[in-house]
Amino acid sequence: MGIMLGLVLLILIFAVVSTLLLTGKSDENYGSSTKRNTTNLTLIYVVIIFMGLASLGVYIWRF
Repeated sequence: MGIMLGLVLLILIFAVVSTLLLTGKSDENYGSSTKRNTTNLTLIYVVIIFMGLASLGVYIWRF
């Protein structure tokens, strides 16, 4: 259990740091490609939520 918590915290720290590093870069064409960006973000959120729920189900089922 301690290893899993450490792994989750490591992933969380990596995600926060990488997000902060990427926010410094600007995209000049962001306004013109808003629809495509929104579609991509929605797809990413759907996949991540599905993976999170599946992981939670496996965790509950296994432990």
